[in-house]
Amino acid sequence: MTAALQENTQALPSIQVDVVEPGIAARPGMLRCVVSKHLWFDTAKMESYFFAQWEPVLYDVLLLAAAVEFCDITRHRPAHSWGRDIQLRMPVHDTEHWEQEEVVRALHDALGFLTGDRWHVTVYARQHPVPPPRQGLFSLRHDKSAVIPFSDGLDSLAVAGLAARELGESLVRVRLGGKKPHPLGLSLRREPFTSVPYKVCTGEQRRAESSARSRGFKFAMISGLAAYLSHAHRIIVPESGQGALGPSLVPVGQAYPDFRSHPAFAKRMERFLKALLEYHVRYEFPHIWHTKGETLARFINECAEGPMAWAETRSCWQQNRQIGVNGTARQCGICAACMLRRLTVHAAGQVEDKNTYVWEDLGADTFEAGVSPNFDKKKITRVMEEYAIAGTLHLDHLAGLLDSPANASHVSLEMFRLHRSLGLPQSTVTKKLDRLLTQHKLEWESFMVSLGPTSFVAKWACEARL
Repeated sequence: MTAALQENTQALPSIQVDVVEPGIAARPGMLRCVVSKHLWFDTAKMESYFFAQWEPVLYDVLLLAAAVEFCDITRHRPAHSWGRDIQLRMPVHDTEHWEQEEVVRALHDALGFLTGDRWHVTVYARQHPVPPPRQGLFSLRHDKSAVIPFSDGLDSLAVAGLAARELGESLVRVRLGGKKPHPLGLSLRREPFTSVPYKVCTGEQRRAESSARSRGFKFAMISGLAAYLSHAHRIIVPESGQGALGPSLVPVGQAYPDFRSHPAFAKRMERFLKALLEYHVRYEFPHIWHTKGETLARFINECAEGPMAWAETRSCWQQNRQIGVNGTARQCGICAACMLRRLTVHAAGQVEDKNTYVWEDLGADTFEAGVSPNFDKKKITRVMEEYAIAGTLHLDHLAGLLDSPANASHVSLEMFRLHRSLGLPQSTVTKKLDRLLTQHKLEWESFMVSLGPTSFVAKWACEARL
């Protein structure tokens, strides 16, 4: 290691965490993270995972995902840089298995690539083995060929519906978030994988970091675990092109690229799961070369439930207490997720009720004028407007990417990543990515025209191009 690299390593903000069983102290100078206090496992939800077999290493997998999330949220990223030096020590049932060189290397590669941090994960032996949960309460009645993670979002519903047409009962749905019933009207009763089986709590500390890059690791791990337990080898990632590739093609400011739903990260997770569980899974991206609008349109046209079900989905990440109107939950309509949703709905030729959003009218001439007249104006903050501007400019920059000589090298790098991770010829990747970006541009321009020339959204986009 060169002196310069040593100096850079020392300059990174440090996070040092000891995960311990209850009643056990952390080492001096380490932040104590207690299982059952900071990392809380729900017995009933655990039973929905380990319904047929119990392997202690699988509990350790969940503990790792929870511990990584704890580390990620306990300290702010630097104001003018990105990376942190994270040391995580956690108890496992079989240290020899976890300390295999291939396992350690694959884990650090996946975490480092995903979060942009320098990770050093070590293990030690548990004092008290975890007792197995009750089994036999859940069953998978058919051979399973694929799993699909889902939440309450548009892509989750649409891609799950399209996949179910092809795979039928051989498709397993794994809930990652949201509170609505199982998609496509299926009952949650006695269905496995109905909820993430743990929660992470920082205790007396506030959640210091909101970038949440570790969520990609959490969701990939849970999906991989579900595939292993279902004896399935395919994991269908429901993201369309803008969601999977947009965050890395158009990073926010000087932030590290967001690879949470990217094939390059998924490939690293495949290697880690193969090394740890000796089981091969393949993350598939069936809609990565299509826009979200194209995916939604196909769902509406090809699935019986499509014309009605899509409107019940939720894309907004903001809490109801922030964006409710007269006590009724709405979506904000102006965050990045909502802006992509509104673009998607327009591109699919659909119309939503204006009461879907707090910001009912994107065609208004000012940000404040677009909000519902029944919304408490005191809740409109500068932060809200900044989120709205960022979401708008992300979609606008993505639309102009192919026309920007300044971004040519960045796009070329992205093409190379996709070529390596998807195993496609570079010429094929170039053709498909060009088509995706061209289609997004057409949809964005059509959406802007629909809002009118005096729209505050159109003004933001025009001002950013000057």
